[in-house]
Amino acid sequence: MSTVANSSAQVLTLNSRREVAERTMAFEFTKPLGFEFKAGQFAEITWIDPPETDAEGNARAFSIASAPYEDRLMFTTRLRDTAFKRVLQKTQIGSIAKVGGPFGDLTLHNNVSRPAVLLAGGIGITPFRSMIRHAAHVRLPHKLFLFYANRHPEDAPFLEELSAIEKENVNFTFIPTMTAVSRLQRQWTGETGHIDPEMLTRHLNGLPESSVAVPIYYVAGPPAMAKGLRAMLNDAGIDDDDIRTEEFGGY
Repeated sequence: MSTVANSSAQVLTLNSRREVAERTMAFEFTKPLGFEFKAGQFAEITWIDPPETDAEGNARAFSIASAPYEDRLMFTTRLRDTAFKRVLQKTQIGSIAKVGGPFGDLTLHNNVSRPAVLLAGGIGITPFRSMIRHAAHVRLPHKLFLFYANRHPEDAPFLEELSAIEKENVNFTFIPTMTAVSRLQRQWTGETGHIDPEMLTRHLNGLPESSVAVPIYYVAGPPAMAKGLRAMLNDAGIDDDDIRTEEFGGY
């Protein structure tokens, strides 16, 4: 996800931050009055007069992990040793930043007869968290399938939260999978291995065969994973018109 021009930014205040997985932090800002977005979109955050900066600059583009109905904007990021991330971890609660946006079109399709198949890797879960919370809140009739790959459970943001939403929303099916099975630190009884055609077929096998029910596929994750999943879908005969992709690089 590339940084974008922040021409219509609004000021917002940092309310909280917390670790949501290993090396992963969620931070929340009060949502500015009139800031509206669709679940799945992203925004650009810019520090105002930060205590340090570097060649990567004071702005980053982040998917909005909170849902549109919530009164705060949540963003989630992997921690790296950059000036922006160091400020994020250390700046005082109550500090201000600017937000520009929203941007992007990784949003849920309107045709409720077509299921949505969401394929996420690691921090790519953030736009899908927004979609799933929004869908549960407004009781969307869309059938949603989320395949979520991580190395191990400790590395997976929002794992327990998504499992809880699945129990509440009959239209949502959650399929987490762990890829580093030889290094699992706790018992895991779910799927293992990378997302592949066999895994998709096994969980999507009950969908109707009619053309109107052909799913729309959404892919979000690190560039290599996103490209690989898109190629896998193409090889399986999925048309590019039915695939929407967001790459998360450098996070």
